[in-house]
Amino acid sequence: MTLITGHRGGRNLWPENSLTGFRNVLALEVDAVEFDVHLTDAGELVVIHDATLERTAEGEGAVRALTPETRARIRLSGTDENIPTLADVLSVLAPAKDKTLHVEIKSDATGTPYPVIVEKVASEIARFGLDDRSYLTSFDTSVLELCRCHAPHIRRLVSVNAAWADKQGGLQSFLGRVDDLVEIIAIHHELMEREWDLVTRTMPLDRLCTWTLNDEELIRKWLDRGIGHLTSDSPDLALKLRAQTLVNA
Repeated sequence: MTLITGHRGGRNLWPENSLTGFRNVLALEVDAVEFDVHLTDAGELVVIHDATLERTAEGEGAVRALTPETRARIRLSGTDENIPTLADVLSVLAPAKDKTLHVEIKSDATGTPYPVIVEKVASEIARFGLDDRSYLTSFDTSVLELCRCHAPHIRRLVSVNAAWADKQGGLQSFLGRVDDLVEIIAIHHELMEREWDLVTRTMPLDRLCTWTLNDEELIRKWLDRGIGHLTSDSPDLALKLRAQTLVNA
């Protein structure tokens, strides 16, 4: 059965990476919840996708420049919530023992990994007792190498799209390099479609994830193919279609 992941807490349903979204997505039958983590210069792990504030928060500038005081004043767009810390999010998700967490470790606005973010994220996951329910995820294989070094007991997931695969010397070369580094390879659906024969010759379906699927036709296509994992901004739709697929199987 294809496992369904709520992307950024289900951002087509609720404000992305918000505590409201994380609380509500737990009421769905999703198998996993995905979210993003940055590190501020003040040492806070904060859950937000972009390296800058403008798109999703009522503020300006780099996320890394946030202090705890300014973070407490800035609201997520369209909400009365501030940007949550990783601890805030884990507090919400930890009690849902049937949910897996996909914790994406982000880089700063220049694309540079934050020093010691891996160690800090792994420590926080361990503090909540979530090691065996979590994946540490990144596009950057150097970050995932650090994850293997500092937190070898936490599973890993790598993401790749067409532009990133080209920078890595092509998808075939990339897949060979990450085969023993990660448990799951998450490939953007357009690249997966283009390279389907190559990918399925190289990897078993249960190690493959495709993202980000929000269109009914696309979701049905990948469910019918039996992909191992499917990430969606509309997890309610993906779950409804999965249920229909299972009934008709």
